[in-house]
Amino acid sequence: MDNSLTLLGLLGVAPSYGYDLKHSYDRYFGLKKPLAFGQVYATLARMVRDGFLVETGTEAGGGPDRRRYEITPAGRERIAAWMFTPDVPSESLQSNLFAKTVVALLTDEDAGHLLDLQRAQHMQHMRALTRAKDGADIMHVLLYDHALFHIEADLRWIDLTSARLEAMKAQLK
Repeated sequence: MDNSLTLLGLLGVAPSYGYDLKHSYDRYFGLKKPLAFGQVYATLARMVRDGFLVETGTEAGGGPDRRRYEITPAGRERIAAWMFTPDVPSESLQSNLFAKTVVALLTDEDAGHLLDLQRAQHMQHMRALTRAKDGADIMHVLLYDHALFHIEADLRWIDLTSARLEAMKAQLK
C-alpha cells in the first residue's frame, strides 16, 4: 500500500492537520501497523514540495504550531490517476515458500513436513482472522476477508504441491 497516496486521498475528503490525518489513517488502514508521526510529516512536506498539497494556515498548540493542509487540483488529479489505475496482481514467482520447498527437495529434507508446518501456520492465522471478524465493522470485515482469501489460495497451493512432491523431486534430480 502506498502510504503517501493514501494520505493524499484522505486529504481529498477535507483539509486537515497532520495530527488528525495520522489518526484518520490509523483508524482506516493502520490496524496492525500505525504510521509514525515523523513519516506523516515528512510525507506531507514532500507533497507540498511536489504541488499536491498547500498549507492553508497554522494554529498554535501546546507544542509546535499545527499546520493545516489542503489538496490542490494537481493532488486531486494524482489521486484520481492512482485510484483508477488497476493494480497488477502479484505473480509471486519469487515465493519464499516455493524456494524452501525446492531447497528441501534438493537437500533430501522432508518437504512434506515443511508444507505441513506451513499449512498449520496458515490455519492458525486463518482462525485468528476469522475470530477478528466477529463483531468487527464492515470495513475491517472486508480487510480480513481479503487476507483470508489470500491464505486460502496459499493453502490450495500447499495441498497441490504436497500431492506433487514426488514428481517434483524426480524432476529436480
